[in-house]
Amino acid sequence: MNRPADSIYAFSAPLLDGKLQPIEDFRGQVLLIVNTASRCGFTPQYAGLEALYRARQDRGFSVLGFPSNQFGAQEPGSAEEIGAFCEKNFGVSFPVFAKIQVNGPGAHPLFRFLKQQQPGKLGWLTGGRIPWNFTKFLVDRRGAVVARFAPTTTPASLAGHIDRLLAD
Repeated sequence: MNRPADSIYAFSAPLLDGKLQPIEDFRGQVLLIVNTASRCGFTPQYAGLEALYRARQDRGFSVLGFPSNQFGAQEPGSAEEIGAFCEKNFGVSFPVFAKIQVNGPGAHPLFRFLKQQQPGKLGWLTGGRIPWNFTKFLVDRRGAVVARFAPTTTPASLAGHIDRLLAD
């Protein structure tokens, strides 16, 4: 019998290079988990995500990027293309995972869990469905999903939320 997961640490996912990355390895860190895409109007948010990461990584903060092609086919590239794009255009140094689905029956179990924990403003109506690329989930040092932010929420506007969690 499969027991439902009770924290994000129960999950793992492959990185762009195919290596399986347990989320457990991030235990004790504040995390910002984001579904991303390379050809989206919100793609410039990669720069803001990288700035948050670089400014706070030494204090126990990480961004985890999860590319998805579910919204307007805005992430059509291969793992190599996604990695090269992120590095060349935004200097991304935070972990970027292999392309996944975030909604529907093929949704990655981590994203099913995130949506269950923070279903969003109309979650009761939509089942927590992620509306678009760059939806963000904030996780505290204990692995609790404490907030969900819309794609339109800029990374810079999250700095105060992140800093409060880092201070705990």
